[in-house]
Amino acid sequence: MVRPSARLTMEQMGDRFFISQQYQAAIQTYAQVAQPSAVVWNKMGISYQMMYDLKGAVRCYKESLKLRPTDAKVLNNLATAEEELEDFPAAEHNYRKALELDPYNAQFFKNLGTNLLMQGQNDRGAEAYKHALAINSHILDARFGPKVNEPGGVQALGEANYIKAQSCAQAGLTDCALSYLQLAFNEGSATVKKVAADADFASLRGTPGLAHLLAAQR
Repeated sequence: MVRPSARLTMEQMGDRFFISQQYQAAIQTYAQVAQPSAVVWNKMGISYQMMYDLKGAVRCYKESLKLRPTDAKVLNNLATAEEELEDFPAAEHNYRKALELDPYNAQFFKNLGTNLLMQGQNDRGAEAYKHALAINSHILDARFGPKVNEPGGVQALGEANYIKAQSCAQAGLTDCALSYLQLAFNEGSATVKKVAADADFASLRGTPGLAHLLAAQR
């Protein structure tokens, strides 16, 4: 059992373990909080998810939501764990609930878009990405924010990256579009003929970046 210091509460000690990426110790410490708040349950859920214990994460997020059912961030966290468990409909439901509470959150729209693509709903996924980009033009940048594992095989991920490339091109984000196009080529979901005929990439035609990318595929 972890004992609190004279100055720190159990929650604060758990936070220290979490920050230092000692997630098992963080879970054990948060579990000793006498009456865990919604915030503590969420932190415990994140700790479980960081250890890829997704069922543990789902359980904790649901406990958090029992205490604070309108917390959009926890609903989003729950959805990401459900998605990694490949329960795509449940994840979609919770992303949409999160967006009802926070309708201008680009990350939630991005996550919903990916979820819809994983369900084969490409048009709806692209529409969600469009909303995300309208709120934050950098939301699809590979370096933006924490990376959530995207379930699915190489083909599904390749198709998702192709649609991300289309969304970036439509938004006038050349570097973003080229980055995802490269991934789509690598994963076999893009071909020179397909890209050349795709009106979504009209803004990229004539640019050195696209010319170089296409030439490398020939």
